[in-house]
Amino acid sequence: MINDALSRPWLRKFTGDHNGKMPVVIVGTVRNRSHEHINVQTFVKDLERALINSGEVDFVASSEERGEIRDERKDQAAHSSEKTAKAEGEETGADFMLQGTINSIMDKLEGKEVVFYQVNLELVEIETHKKAWIGEKKIKKYVERARMKP
Repeated sequence: MINDALSRPWLRKFTGDHNGKMPVVIVGTVRNRSHEHINVQTFVKDLERALINSGEVDFVASSEERGEIRDERKDQAAHSSEKTAKAEGEETGADFMLQGTINSIMDKLEGKEVVFYQVNLELVEIETHKKAWIGEKKIKKYVERARMKP
């Protein structure tokens, strides 16, 4: 999905409109709407890693991570030297937010189960709320259950 996102026109358009500047991305909420427990944090970290390692976009910390970093900056203001304390108001704002859902559908037929997973992701321009990219990935999983013997 990340390769698809990075190969679409939104990226070339943004860098072209901003003198070659890479877009800044943040991952927003990815909801698990499937019937199974899926660790969404692991999935989100995989997305972040792929985007950062692509070298095509810059990335900023999530709102939860920023809270911890802001606390550290306040602590530095009180306890660090003026020379090494980090200044307030120098954060980088994101240009785009990646949001999405993980869904599943179970299908049973003659004792066999198939689970269809669908991941939908959307990249939204923060300033205009325009959707820059929509991606979808479908996965089919066959579930075999051992039959009980009498």
